[in-house]
Amino acid sequence: MDVSLLLNVEGVKKTIMHGGTGELPSFITGSRCDDERTVIDDSKQVGQPMSIVIGNMFKLEVWETLLTSMRLGEVAEFWCDTIHTGVYPMLSRSLRQVAEGKDPTSWHVHTCGLANMFAYHTLGYEDLDELQKEPQPLVFLIELLQVEAPNEYQRETWNLNNEERMQAVPLLHGEGNRLYKLGRYDQAATKYQEAIVCLRNLQTKEKPWEVEWLKLEKMINTLILNYCQCLLKKEEYYEVLEHTSDILRHHPGIVKAYYMRARAHAEVWNAEEAKADLEKVLELEPSMRKAVLRELRLLESRLADKQEEERQRCRSMLG
Repeated sequence: MDVSLLLNVEGVKKTIMHGGTGELPSFITGSRCDDERTVIDDSKQVGQPMSIVIGNMFKLEVWETLLTSMRLGEVAEFWCDTIHTGVYPMLSRSLRQVAEGKDPTSWHVHTCGLANMFAYHTLGYEDLDELQKEPQPLVFLIELLQVEAPNEYQRETWNLNNEERMQAVPLLHGEGNRLYKLGRYDQAATKYQEAIVCLRNLQTKEKPWEVEWLKLEKMINTLILNYCQCLLKKEEYYEVLEHTSDILRHHPGIVKAYYMRARAHAEVWNAEEAKADLEKVLELEPSMRKAVLRELRLLESRLADKQEEERQRCRSMLG
């Protein structure tokens, strides 16, 4: 095994476990690399090789240095000192949440940057909590599977830069609207979610509750409510209640959120809550009187039908 200290990189040692082929690839900004890691996290267990976009300000910058020292097909072990691994626990948390199908940015949307930095107790994984409290050198075992130039792959929203994310949002929003009109609610919901993730990533770079942050928040809320429209069509009413209630906790004047929450309450037989939300809609937006009265009539009709069903059931039980 060939052991060497990487040139001009303090605190990194490389051990080549299996040599690669050819010359070192030409890594230019935008090149994408697939790697495999072990020790704390293992992409083989996830079943999906990890992708890194060179020059995209990845949270663990040393990984770009490690990858650009490798040839295709090479397997190498890198020992990295704590000067390079301090943020790994937070990065690992995000990677694990992605693997679990969760939104890796939702936990810090409504907290300040200082709270995020010291929120090690909220990571949700015992091994990462310990590593956050006491940073240690880490060993990364990486296999370089493939290198692609920027024009050779379709970039996902998570690896866009800030300008590209902002440009992608209206396109994703429009595509979501188009799919919704076609009745393709699952696909429309996915487009809205991608746009929301773009905006949340941008929002984390702004100071909470200041002008730019609030502009992004308004755009996010619009997309969340569009997403909720898809959920209503899919009959996922409790998730609608969760999202709309979260919006109203922070922004109690959003009429559409009350209206959607009222519809979801009605579907799960929360009659009083539905009526209260519809009354709030009427208070905030009198021009929606016709729509509110329609929903109230529909609710009363459904309640009457339910009561009649219950009476019939009781009669049948009594013989």
